[in-house]
Amino acid sequence: MPDIVLLLPSVLQPLAGGQSVLTAPADGPVTVASLLDAVAAEYAVLGRRLRDETGSLRRFVNIYVDGNEVRRLQGMETQVSPGQEVLVIQSVAGG
Repeated sequence: MPDIVLLLPSVLQPLAGGQSVLTAPADGPVTVASLLDAVAAEYAVLGRRLRDETGSLRRFVNIYVDGNEVRRLQGMETQVSPGQEVLVIQSVAGG
């Protein structure tokens, strides 16, 4: 059964043990929220960087499922199936 692939930008890789790609086994579709719960269980600091205390995506974090931004889909309830790619983008502010 194919995994769900989570791609991380270089700025977040140190929070995931230096990995650019995380995989999550799934026997069927899961929500973005449950995927992030699984990531947070293994990499708590990364989980806190992606979501706030209420479980919502942080303002500067965008997550794409097969190229579609989840805020334009069903948000944290967006379904992800095995074999799909989930891309995390963190905005970096200048100054």
